[in-house]
Amino acid sequence: MQIEHRGQHLLMSESGSLGERIKALHEKLLDRVPVIDRIACVLHEPGSDMLKTFINSTRVGIPINGYEFALQNSESLSHLANSGEFRVIDDIPSVVNPNSPHSNWLLEQGYLSSFTLPIYDMGSFIGLLFFNSMQRAAFTPSRQRDILMYANLLTMAITTEREAVRSILNSANVAREIAKLRDFETGAHLERMALYSRLIARQVREYYDLNDEWIEHVFLFAPLHDIGKIGIPDVILLKPGRLTADERKMMETHVDLGLALAERVLERIGVQNLPDSSVMTNIIKGHHECLDGSGYPRGLSGDAIPVEARIVAVADIFDALTSRRPYKEPWPVADALAELDRLTAEGKLDPACVAALTMCADEAERIRDQYPDQL
Repeated sequence: MQIEHRGQHLLMSESGSLGERIKALHEKLLDRVPVIDRIACVLHEPGSDMLKTFINSTRVGIPINGYEFALQNSESLSHLANSGEFRVIDDIPSVVNPNSPHSNWLLEQGYLSSFTLPIYDMGSFIGLLFFNSMQRAAFTPSRQRDILMYANLLTMAITTEREAVRSILNSANVAREIAKLRDFETGAHLERMALYSRLIARQVREYYDLNDEWIEHVFLFAPLHDIGKIGIPDVILLKPGRLTADERKMMETHVDLGLALAERVLERIGVQNLPDSSVMTNIIKGHHECLDGSGYPRGLSGDAIPVEARIVAVADIFDALTSRRPYKEPWPVADALAELDRLTAEGKLDPACVAALTMCADEAERIRDQYPDQL
């Protein structure tokens, strides 16, 4: 109980991202279990059944990032997910075969033992916690008891942040429904925006030094980019032809309307200090800015535009070009990418983000085809 109280105090007193708080908790755990060289969490995505790297605290070794694999392809991990049991491996080299990128990485790092347990949120499996050591048979029964106590705190931190994000997204969806927002904000469009944005973010990970936690929040918050359109009159929002100068000016107010709505939601549900909420607000206020300063509403340029906003800007334009509208047919993917290249040459879009999408053209086309609009 004393351990749990100290750990809860640590989680509540630490500021920063979830990853930073997990590292602080790791340091605290080392007081009792000094053999833990790595703690990592992978999340489970139910729709795709994929496990994907999320956060880690790595003292020895090189972290594995941007990796995902199907849960169903691992019999042992599937058993943990379904049973709620934990797994101890006392001698990793003797039981792990180099038959996957993850197995190869694990052996290359020199970890010799591991302790793995599933985590749940409201009774549903959401991922796994991994504890690794450079010592063989490091996870004795007494150490397992200490780790399980801290694992509860780690799970609490993860699920608390997930609940905060879920509350934000639910509030935004309610606002959409109340306003009967149309403008092609279909479920398919929002799904595509999330997937395109994640696709780009993963490709520019090394270029911009991004971590899995940050990329996950871009994936979650990208669909909120145009939430401010709920405040735009339908006569403008749904106008099939070109907007007048005054109408365009009115349309551009959706950015500040969206930002104000997001800030009210954060305050109402009491998470205005959530560290990762800045990813959401940066996406909303910056995805119509251009690198050359010609965008709106603030005319930001260059590095003043957050990376998350640049990513979503490319995803948004690509989706608009490749989707059917009442006034146009969908563009072929190749033509849409050529248009993105043209905008990049004009200095408007982030070259790295456009290049990332071009490199993944086949995957982008698959996303488009998998989530078509029902117009």
